[in-house]
Amino acid sequence: MKLGVAAGATAATIVGASVPITGMLEGYPVLTGQAMRYLLGAAVLLLVARRLPMPSWRDIPPLLGVVASGMLGFNAVLLAAQQYAEPGFVAAVMGGAPIALALLSRQRTTAAIVGAMVVAAGIVLLSGGGTWHGPGLALALLTMVGEVCFTLFAVGVVKRLGVLGVATWTCLLAAAIGAVVGTFVGGWQVPDTRQTFALVLLAVVVTALAFGLWYFAVNRLGPDRAGVLIGLMPVSGLVTSVLLGAQHFTLVSAVGAVTVALGCVIGLRKRPEPHADSPSDARLQETAVAT
Repeated sequence: MKLGVAAGATAATIVGASVPITGMLEGYPVLTGQAMRYLLGAAVLLLVARRLPMPSWRDIPPLLGVVASGMLGFNAVLLAAQQYAEPGFVAAVMGGAPIALALLSRQRTTAAIVGAMVVAAGIVLLSGGGTWHGPGLALALLTMVGEVCFTLFAVGVVKRLGVLGVATWTCLLAAAIGAVVGTFVGGWQVPDTRQTFALVLLAVVVTALAFGLWYFAVNRLGPDRAGVLIGLMPVSGLVTSVLLGAQHFTLVSAVGAVTVALGCVIGLRKRPEPHADSPSDARLQETAVAT
């Protein structure tokens, strides 16, 4: 369990800290930029995995679900949402993702649900709320759905293809789809030095490394308990912003970070182990069989 928690926490921290890096791609074609990022990420994963398991026909729908909703769709909707809503509002709405994962998990526990609610409250405190207009609320809700789908669609297929298999195939599919669609929507553009740096960093660290770590955590912990670790993303983003001088550290943000940490502790409690049959139960069963 400890290894799963460490992997999930590291993945969430990486993604949260990458927000300033993503901002370096402002104005760059979204889909073709993602196509390049995911292709490079897939290349790195292939070097690590060496062998790539072939998906069966039943694996294709969930893999495409991850790509369409949790990768290409998520990034596109996130950028659109920030045109109609403040980043704090979008982050606050996305705070519902741990709750959704806890409720939708097949092996959900009360501890995971309570922990997810506490994490969501901490995210709202960290983000400061914010306002929206027009389709801002709908787009923010879609970003939350994308965040949830990125995890849920992969739960079953990770058990069949493995962590590296799912991460690699989703990156390959995202690169192919992004390249085709992006050719007609947004077009291609040669990145400058700053954009190239951002794309390489996002591909190697945020995609190849963080994707693998996150799916490892989901496989070990289950989507309900792994979901509470999503709360570490805004905490990491806050720390990065403070270190870069882009944001001040306030008492409210400190309370929010502590609340998120408390929610993670609650949500990551071990599931109760099934009780072994007592000697008296065993004797009763033997008597029932004998009669």
